[in-house]
Amino acid sequence: MGSSKWWRIGAVLMFGLFVAYLDRSNLSIALPELSHDMGFAGPTFADTSSWALTAFLFGYLAANLLGGFLTYRIDPKLTLILTVAVFSTCTLLSGFVGSVGLLIALRVVLGFAEGIYWPQQFRVAKAWFTDREMSKGTAIIQYYGQYGALAIGFFLLTPVYDALGWRPLFWVTGLAGIVLVIPLYVAFLKSAPTGAAPPAPAREPGTRMKMRFADFGGPRFLLLVFSYFSNGMLFWGITLWIPLVIQSLGFTGTGRGLLAALPYLLSLVLTVPMMGISDRTGKRVLIASSGLLVGGTLVGALPLVENPVGKLVMICIGMGYFTATFTSNLWAIAVTDLPPHLVGPATGIINGFGAGGGGIVAGFVVGKLQAVTGSFLPGFVVLGVMAIVGGLALLTYGRLRPREAPAAPDRTAVAPA
Repeated sequence: MGSSKWWRIGAVLMFGLFVAYLDRSNLSIALPELSHDMGFAGPTFADTSSWALTAFLFGYLAANLLGGFLTYRIDPKLTLILTVAVFSTCTLLSGFVGSVGLLIALRVVLGFAEGIYWPQQFRVAKAWFTDREMSKGTAIIQYYGQYGALAIGFFLLTPVYDALGWRPLFWVTGLAGIVLVIPLYVAFLKSAPTGAAPPAPAREPGTRMKMRFADFGGPRFLLLVFSYFSNGMLFWGITLWIPLVIQSLGFTGTGRGLLAALPYLLSLVLTVPMMGISDRTGKRVLIASSGLLVGGTLVGALPLVENPVGKLVMICIGMGYFTATFTSNLWAIAVTDLPPHLVGPATGIINGFGAGGGGIVAGFVVGKLQAVTGSFLPGFVVLGVMAIVGGLALLTYGRLRPREAPAAPDRTAVAPA
């Protein structure tokens, strides 16, 4: 198997998530012209934009919570292919809409499909990568796919938007999933290595797999969920609004796409050494916690700096370090701490409440405070404080974390239906 799994599994899934994140972030770029065409460029801009940007996250939250449970017995490869088809079609159709209501509806379905898609990656990762490889595996799949899309996406899609408008922006990103991702998944993706047990074992006659709260880790699991909720607030609160934040700081012209991408470009640079340190030392909880604490402190302190360049530097360093240290480590912690049959459901819960719930709250907090104060900074202070609290919660989780690998899943006999 050797290094081939890093290409056949890691790189292919990375590209799929790359395209998925283009579909999530394209609306942030399209908002200025789209808002004019749909009639909310005036006083209602902040409120309507908040609904449009967070509509994806409502569907994402619901699907993450349900998808891990509803699909954990289904072949993850099939689930991945079907959900790519759905969310890519929604993105393509978004380029034809003429009303805010229809746009929001498509964004909800987009989020729902991507929410079901998301936990399946970790079912595949659990089958193919050992615990010692998990930081590298989750970094390649989730981290580089996600932040590569944001770094390259803002940089490349902004000129597309400037040259062609918002409708072709949706057409290009939607077709990428249909024309590129689905054929790649059909050709190369495998759910499990030959001879390996699938991540979600089929139910034996007369038995059922236990899914008790204690099996997820009990109260300490809630600390993991809350830390990811604070991550979702910090990440999405900035990512949803960063193209407009760049303009509010006085940066205009074609270079604003590159400036919006800078935090994620820095993250891509930092993640290489941080990934190596994490796997070599095993200090994943400490390193991930430092990401929330440092990122939250820098973002929360933005009002103390007057110079726009200084503010941009703080956003870049805060987001760059936070994303390079938190994301891949958090998922490595979750996947290695959980029994195989709970990986799909548990990562769905964490990502649903974290990215979905945290992102929804952050989107409205930043939008509402901007509408009231005329500045994005008050909302960013809230994001920073929540990130610091989340970092402390993850440190607490580390103190309660089990020292041994989780036992094999229990099976309890039940009477046949």
